[in-house]
Amino acid sequence: MRNSYKNLPDDKGHFGKFGGRYVAETLMPLILDLEKSYDKAKRDSKFKSEMDYLLKDFVGRPSPLYFCERLTSHLKGPKIYFKRDELNHTGAHKINNCIGQILLAKRMGKKRIIAETGAGQHGVAVATVAAKFNFPAVIYMGSKDIKRQAPNVFRMKLLGAEVRSVESGSKSLKDAMNEALRDWVTNVDSTFYIIGTVAGPHPYPMMVRDFQSVIGQEVKEQIMEKEGKLPDLLMACVGGGSNAIGLFYPFLDDLDTELIAVEAGGKGINTNKHAASLNKGKPGVLHGNKTYLLQNQDGQINESTSISAGLDYPGIGPEHSFLFEEKRVKYAVIDDKEALKAFKLCSQLEGIIPALEPSHALAELIKIAPKRKKEEIVVMNMCGRGDKDIFTVAEYLDIKL
Repeated sequence: MRNSYKNLPDDKGHFGKFGGRYVAETLMPLILDLEKSYDKAKRDSKFKSEMDYLLKDFVGRPSPLYFCERLTSHLKGPKIYFKRDELNHTGAHKINNCIGQILLAKRMGKKRIIAETGAGQHGVAVATVAAKFNFPAVIYMGSKDIKRQAPNVFRMKLLGAEVRSVESGSKSLKDAMNEALRDWVTNVDSTFYIIGTVAGPHPYPMMVRDFQSVIGQEVKEQIMEKEGKLPDLLMACVGGGSNAIGLFYPFLDDLDTELIAVEAGGKGINTNKHAASLNKGKPGVLHGNKTYLLQNQDGQINESTSISAGLDYPGIGPEHSFLFEEKRVKYAVIDDKEALKAFKLCSQLEGIIPALEPSHALAELIKIAPKRKKEEIVVMNMCGRGDKDIFTVAEYLDIKL
């Protein structure tokens, strides 16, 4: 066993053999400057107090830890809690990271914000902080995602952001990130790129993890208050992996707490239409870091597929690749149909409409709960609300609106 799982990355941004900085020469000075600025901000009490104030009064943290009485009773297994990050301002966990990064952009004297988005939750969070701090924002989004996440596109535009449709490749999150990186290389001096997940070149995977770790830190305090002990199991969905690592990171060295992250199985793990990068991928380089990717024998990136736009990504954050190989986290897979069933069950049992992303984690929980002991405690991160998904779900279930 390692002394600690929490002392990574190293100073070059590596989590074991994963991570690092694979970027164009033009970007390297900016990446190093960002690392320096973040390192300085971390030690600055003013940065911390401004961040704490905004998380409390603007975002609405701490988010509640809620006992799911009816779900627990229905599954006849362990006691189930939801960490209710869908109650944050903007409706997901993404805002936690955006607050931290917009404060950095301000400190670094940047004049313009860019971002990529899949489900639109990160895009909405970026548009929100850009409006609050008076930055122009350009958000890249795949045209496929623009169609299936129309409510969030409207919200971004209403908040004053420009949404640029990406027509290349699979027209989803990977391609939106490609375009955002191209923009960044071209406008390197004026522009701050708010990456939404724990991917990209160092320091992004570390920085986004640190900003999202507020989730797990709060859970530790809240569960001790409610139950007097740490949870037996933590669960979260995983696309790029920011909500999962945000929940898991404070618990990585608590080895009695099991960790399960759930990848998107799309049309099925044995088809080529899924987004299960760890279960079906192999190591390679994408978007500035080395990690597990869905790729063919020639190293070309395969298209990912998922009903959930936020999990529809052919890679994963490098820290997850490390935790996968270390076997500290188990990575399960749930397909579209299973996620839809969980979406309906949660809505009807708990009066909580989940986003399709956490519906994947919930579907795995529904599968395993009956086999576990009743005295156990499970915490699942409800990382987003399902308002954005109503049109997608209605189409799949053939419900006329």
